[in-house]
Amino acid sequence: MNHIVLIAAIGLLSTTTVFAQTASAPLIVVEDRGGDSALPYYRPLNPQPDQATPPAPIPAPRVGNAADAEAAMLPVRSTQLSPGEVQRRVIRAPGLTALFLIGDDERSRAWLRQRQTALQELQAVGLVVNVESMAALTALRRLAPGLTLSPVSGDDLAQRLGLRHYPVLITATGVEQ
Repeated sequence: MNHIVLIAAIGLLSTTTVFAQTASAPLIVVEDRGGDSALPYYRPLNPQPDQATPPAPIPAPRVGNAADAEAAMLPVRSTQLSPGEVQRRVIRAPGLTALFLIGDDERSRAWLRQRQTALQELQAVGLVVNVESMAALTALRRLAPGLTLSPVSGDDLAQRLGLRHYPVLITATGVEQ
C-alpha cells in the first residue's frame, strides 16, 4: 500500500513540474543600462500611483574617495611580523614586482630614508604592514615622496615567504634588508 502511495506522489510531482514548465510565460531579460529609468518596462503593467502618500526621497549614494577608503582600512596590524633583522636569501619568483614591507617604527623610518633612491630605481611598491592611523601613514609617505605606500596586512605574505621581520625588500631574485 505504501509503495502505491509513493508511486502516485512521484507521478503527481512530475506531472505538476511538466505543467508548470509549459504553462509559464517566457522570461523577459531586462538589461542594466547604468542608471536609465526602468519605467518603460513597467508601463505595460499600467501601475497606478498612490496619491495619498508622496514618494519617499531616495538618498543619493555616498561616493567616497580613495583617502576615505584607505582610512577605513586602518589600523593595520600584521601579527606575524615585527621590526627586526632579516637575513638575505635567494628566492626564485620570476615576474615578481619589487616590493618592500615597512611599519610605523623607527627602524622602518631609518631604513626607508636610507634606501629611498634604490627603491625608486626598482620602482618598488611599499606595503605598510603595521600602522595605526592615517596621520602615521601620511608621515611615512612624507619620508619617501615618489614611492607608493599602501596599508596592507602582511601576514599572508610573511607566511608564504617565511618572514618574521621587517623592513624588508623582496624582489624576483631575493629577500634582503
